[in-house]
Amino acid sequence: MKTITVGQLRQNPTAMLAEVEAGEVYRVTRHDREIAWIVPREPAIPLLPPKRSGGTHLAAIERHSLRSAVSIEELLADERDR
Repeated sequence: MKTITVGQLRQNPTAMLAEVEAGEVYRVTRHDREIAWIVPREPAIPLLPPKRSGGTHLAAIERHSLRSAVSIEELLADERDR
């Protein structure tokens, strides 16, 4: 465990945080009194399953030809007839 003062932490937090990310634990002091510990985060439990590998299957979807209609009702009626 390393010790760092609040002043040192203020001057260069990036270097200390990089070491914490790599697994180092820091004890933060102010006026020679311990005020905090900075520890690496534990790995999170995955809540979502990992994404499937492979591409999308867009080529398998049937293409639709574009058409126009006077109203949305006409388009819906045409789709219902199919």
